[in-house]
Amino acid sequence: GALFVIQGDTGIKGVVETGVVMQAQVSPELLVSIFFPRSPLHDGAAVIVNDMVEAARCILPLTQNPNVETTMGMRHRAALGITEESDCAAVVVSEETGKISFL
Repeated sequence: GALFVIQGDTGIKGVVETGVVMQAQVSPELLVSIFFPRSPLHDGAAVIVNDMVEAARCILPLTQNPNVETTMGMRHRAALGITEESDCAAVVVSEETGKISFL
């Protein structure tokens, strides 16, 4: 699975500070290596600002919406939570199904 956030106009410095600072050029290879199972950066979210991965392994706020489906996993709840609190876009790849969601 994978979870990455694309920062909008609203900065999310507080989220970036919860992770491991990378400041690395985005590439498919980098994202695959971050989210490779058993990678030390696998858990949490990668935050992308412009064309840079600012940080990985970031902790996102979970949605507090009581109407969210009970079958929704933690990655999806975190993606929904960050998009409720900022103008970020979030991309989630389900670990179980491989389905890609864009929020």
